[in-house]
Amino acid sequence: MEFFTRKTHTTAQPADNTTAANGYHDIYSMQTRPKFGQWLKCTWLDILTMAVMGAVGLGVYMAHPAPSRSFAVTFSDGEVVYPEFAYPLRKEIVPIWLAAFLAAIIPILGILIMQVRVRSFWDVNNGIIGLLYSLISAAVFQVFVKWLIGGLRPHFLDVCKPDTSLATDTGYNRKGFQQLYFTREICTGDIDQIDDSLESFPSGHSTAAFAGFVFLYLYLNAKLKVFSNYHPAMWKLIVIYAPVLGAVLIGGALTIDNFHNWYDVVAGAVIGSVMAFSSYRMTYAAIWDWRYNHIPLNRNAPFPYLPESGELVGAVFTRKAGWGDAAGVLGRGNDQSYHGHTHNENQDRYHASSAIPLRAVGGGHAQPEDMV
Repeated sequence: MEFFTRKTHTTAQPADNTTAANGYHDIYSMQTRPKFGQWLKCTWLDILTMAVMGAVGLGVYMAHPAPSRSFAVTFSDGEVVYPEFAYPLRKEIVPIWLAAFLAAIIPILGILIMQVRVRSFWDVNNGIIGLLYSLISAAVFQVFVKWLIGGLRPHFLDVCKPDTSLATDTGYNRKGFQQLYFTREICTGDIDQIDDSLESFPSGHSTAAFAGFVFLYLYLNAKLKVFSNYHPAMWKLIVIYAPVLGAVLIGGALTIDNFHNWYDVVAGAVIGSVMAFSSYRMTYAAIWDWRYNHIPLNRNAPFPYLPESGELVGAVFTRKAGWGDAAGVLGRGNDQSYHGHTHNENQDRYHASSAIPLRAVGGGHAQPEDMV
């Protein structure tokens, strides 16, 4: 059965082995694996955009912090004004490179493991491309905020090693109430560590972790149909929230090793989660609608969402609940209508057959490129 097939003309044609003779191009078929050149034709702009945004993000990450932030050191009696910025510099529990690596490799492994049952090239493609959308856009977003806004890390004073005798009367040194505030000119520590300690907000660890693991959460929910119209087993709930727990643990560890304030972690989690939701919706037909959220979208033709029908209530993930029945749930064979709803031209452009193949991951009879 063809799926998401793009036509060269508008007259509806049956999908079979003679589609080429009938004038179809299956270059964009979501049911077949494309040649490398065909795949590159669809994806080259994304690859270029990712490379450019990666270069921009790296450049901003390496730049010195933009703002000249003021900070207080001690009162006249030697008491530290803000002890929350005077924690000792400790070794990171989870280094930033490891957080980014885990946020990428674990979702990729999850997507690949799911292919034991799904076996769809385009599901792998959209899953990994969507994950990269999420990770790269979230990273670029947060490095710009770090660079232009930033903030003091909990170990800032330990890294700065301030010497107030270096303060001059110029700029913002010895300014503010009782002349308690200074700028980085009084710091005597390592320049790179000082730059890093001035860019606490938002947390890059949390941004990467939530961008990757929330995307995996959405992907697993779509495949396991945890939130649908039947009562799933508890293990599915545990499986989909395990990645979220991982993201929370990575973010929470940053408050233990004093590399971030709690609000840095929350901001990073929000940025990463927003990018994950946005990226998933760009590459799949829905986020929460269990009827469609497992279906990868075609870049070249719109997805023909079905009209509401009483028969749709049976369209769930497992065969036990009715998903993947031989007769189909949202469509039947090569009928020319969806339960009495006539096809329109846009629907036929999206897939050559009249039915959306909605066989489940666990359907048991799925062919290599059957829909998930």
